[in-house]
Amino acid sequence: MAHIVGVGIATLDIINSVADYPAEDAEIRALSQRICRGGNATNTLVVLSQLGHHCQWAGVLSDEPDGQRILDDLKQYQVDATLCRVIEGGKVATSYITLNQKNGSRTIIHHRDLPEFNFDDFTQIDLSSCGWLHFEGRNVSETEKMLAHVVANSPDLPCSLEIEKVRPGIKVLFKYVGTLLFSKNYVLEHEDSDGIEGAINFLQALHRKFPDKQIICAWGGDGAYGIDHYGVIYHAPPSPPFKVIDTLAAGDTFNAAVIDRLISGHSTEDAIKSGCRLAGQKCGHVGLGFISQL
Repeated sequence: MAHIVGVGIATLDIINSVADYPAEDAEIRALSQRICRGGNATNTLVVLSQLGHHCQWAGVLSDEPDGQRILDDLKQYQVDATLCRVIEGGKVATSYITLNQKNGSRTIIHHRDLPEFNFDDFTQIDLSSCGWLHFEGRNVSETEKMLAHVVANSPDLPCSLEIEKVRPGIKVLFKYVGTLLFSKNYVLEHEDSDGIEGAINFLQALHRKFPDKQIICAWGGDGAYGIDHYGVIYHAPPSPPFKVIDTLAAGDTFNAAVIDRLISGHSTEDAIKSGCRLAGQKCGHVGLGFISQL
């Protein structure tokens, strides 16, 4: 299995489950509450670790109890956090999440009081033993310097980039990596159609610009779409559980399954099918410890 380094954030997630999403200015009682570690990059690494890979997280934490809580959770899943920069003071990034039990939707309010992992931090990482690099599409100016550094110094090292949100200047990052992982929300910002036409138009347009990339779009309840180096478009159907219990981190799980298959030399089509299967199974379980139950 591969040595994978993920660059991004970890959060403390405070998750309230409610019977239905409240109206503005309403006061309701939560059905339950749990507090756990979150963050896109670390979620993906936790899944990849359970799939058998050696995973390291590169990010920023504060030296406070919630920072230790995040480290303890990563240790439980054998994700190495020694590449992190630890800040004195401050507060770990915190996400306040409302889970609607009626339809499985999640609404997130995010608070951050830490600096981002930067280029100087990244250059301290020895990439010689790394088999795959995964980046969150954030902190664009610093991430571009990191990716340019990889291209200049480790040009054969496979890299993936998750593009979840529209951020100023984020398109400049696309040229540096071999695998682009887009969210449906990002694609919808650029296409008039929210159906198959929108996904295919987006993939074809980006392929014309970057014919050497594998480009993948997770499409929620409609599965996922991908285009390979040859311009062939694939669709993977959704794989919903018997009952949707928790959709939080389903996208991160999808990304992990895709990376797992691509590392092993499988096709774009096989990778998105695997992503849909594992993301669907995740939606039937609370949290990310479900793989051991499969």
